[in-house]
Amino acid sequence: MKNILLPIDLSGNEALLLEKAIEIAEKFNSKVWLVHVSSPDPDFVGYDAGPQFIRDQRADELRLEHQKLQELASILAQKDIESEALLIQGATIETIIQKTEKLNIDLVIIGHEEHGFFYRALFGSVSENLIKKANTPILVVPLV
Repeated sequence: MKNILLPIDLSGNEALLLEKAIEIAEKFNSKVWLVHVSSPDPDFVGYDAGPQFIRDQRADELRLEHQKLQELASILAQKDIESEALLIQGATIETIIQKTEKLNIDLVIIGHEEHGFFYRALFGSVSENLIKKANTPILVVPLV
């Protein structure tokens, strides 16, 4: 197992996922690819980019997300685990599946939180949809 993909949503529950990735990467001498899929810019989905302050605010958000990913990658580096952090804009499930194929991923480690009916109706579940669509083995870590 040479490549592990660790999708991170940056919601504050990354510690357990990172712990599992470290545990497996150490045993198999694997590289960990940290991936955060950010929502696309409005102009990407057919809307005008908006006023400059909106574009500046979005750029600040992306810089902060990138910084957080780099901090997680530095934790892996301290454990002598090779890693790369990728910040990608796009549709979450499709982007993760594309990256698993492009990077020759052997295992995806993803977190799962239980949400109520209305949340699932509006947003769905990334982990459940990924399980249905991916051809790569997935380790689902319950996040409490």
